[in-house]
Amino acid sequence: MLPPKSNFSEWLHEVIQQAEIMDIRYPVKGLYVWFPFGFKIRRLVYDKLREIMDRHHDEVYFPTLIPETELGKESEHIKGFEDEVFWVTHGGLEKLDVKLALRPTSETAMYPMFKLWIRSHADLPLRVYQIVNVFRYETKHTRPLIRLREITSFKEAHTAHRNYEEAEENVKLAISLYKEFYDFLAIPYLILRRPEWDKFPGADYTIAFDTVMPDGRTMQIGTVHHLADNFAKTFDIKYETPDGSHAYVHQTCYGISERCIAALISIHGDDLGLVLPFEVSPVQIVVIPILYKGKEEEVLDLSKRVYEKLKDFGFRVVLDDSDERPGAKYYKWELKGVPIRIEIGPKEAEKNEVVVSFRDEKVKRSVSVEELSKEKILGWAREMKERLKKRAEEEMKAKVRIFTNLEEAKNWIGKGVAVFYFCGDEKCGEEVEETLSAGILGKFEEIPEWISAEEKGRCVNCGREGFLSAAAKSY
Repeated sequence: MLPPKSNFSEWLHEVIQQAEIMDIRYPVKGLYVWFPFGFKIRRLVYDKLREIMDRHHDEVYFPTLIPETELGKESEHIKGFEDEVFWVTHGGLEKLDVKLALRPTSETAMYPMFKLWIRSHADLPLRVYQIVNVFRYETKHTRPLIRLREITSFKEAHTAHRNYEEAEENVKLAISLYKEFYDFLAIPYLILRRPEWDKFPGADYTIAFDTVMPDGRTMQIGTVHHLADNFAKTFDIKYETPDGSHAYVHQTCYGISERCIAALISIHGDDLGLVLPFEVSPVQIVVIPILYKGKEEEVLDLSKRVYEKLKDFGFRVVLDDSDERPGAKYYKWELKGVPIRIEIGPKEAEKNEVVVSFRDEKVKRSVSVEELSKEKILGWAREMKERLKKRAEEEMKAKVRIFTNLEEAKNWIGKGVAVFYFCGDEKCGEEVEETLSAGILGKFEEIPEWISAEEKGRCVNCGREGFLSAAAKSY
């Protein structure tokens, strides 16, 4: 049995193991093994991410090892990662002349090659992405899917453009793609421009997607960075303009990690385990025969016919005709988040019917086998997605509150997100963060419709002009 979801930290730890998402027993701190079931979820989720990215980007692959000489070129960038880098110092028994870093992120791996690839304005824009492992020496408490030393599923996109404005248009494109991705997963989000002291090392500015976890903490689930020409100057990435002169490119980069899987599990799951949207569930439908003595043949015959019918529709379906009791089968498939369960007993076999139930609600309905069409099942899947999305949005809204007083906000922090006006000044930010014992997430890049507030107001701390901003304890 799982602990209740109200005990979120323990619930997440247990559901990751019991639902066979990740095995936490690998003998290196912060490194975890994907179970086959968890990896299927990952594949289905990342298939959608690839489909979205492939519309505007080309997929590439760059090496894991980055020479120290390249990693150290952009001083602000390396300073931001210097405490997190894993170094390779030997090849066999031989000490290397130049240390090699296991990539913490790939700017310094890719941009020397961009210098070779980009010659003319005709080569722009350049948009590429890769899904790779990255390594960060996390010293904080590590957690599967959330805080790892080997991030196994890092989707990072890197682009180059003729000028700042075209790069900024690409930032807007990246935001729209990430919105589509998380809408597909029915995961609600806040889009916030990080404060200057918390932007990506070497970036002009950083925009982040944050979701609110069940315990009221936020989790960053995506970032988009405008790099301006900072890295272009470091790596000498220039292009020939139409008039024959040369100019530095302007760049963007943006990433999503397996935290998207952590959000999927955490936002939709319940006390019984996973609740997965139909499109990303490894098993979309489970057929469970309810066997009674003397009626086994009729029940199994109909169950097999239904199973074959659903399989022919192209759905991922399982016929659970094991010897386990029905209750044990229900528990198993509820834990794994299967969206649709079909039960068939002697009464159903006699009437050529099935009993259909959905993972997200305690409602059962009888349906004739003839009614089980592909269109009907896809309709049920859409309805379930809408229910999941609505429930998740309502739960997030309940955890976001507006404050005009820091002391009141302080009492709320830890339960959810505090929203207030903030001037953006770093010294003022230090005072706010110290008072709240929480981090400022930044100002709203897009104010959700359900937050009734103007974009500008007086800073909650110093009284100067401020922008609508948010703060929270974060993962």
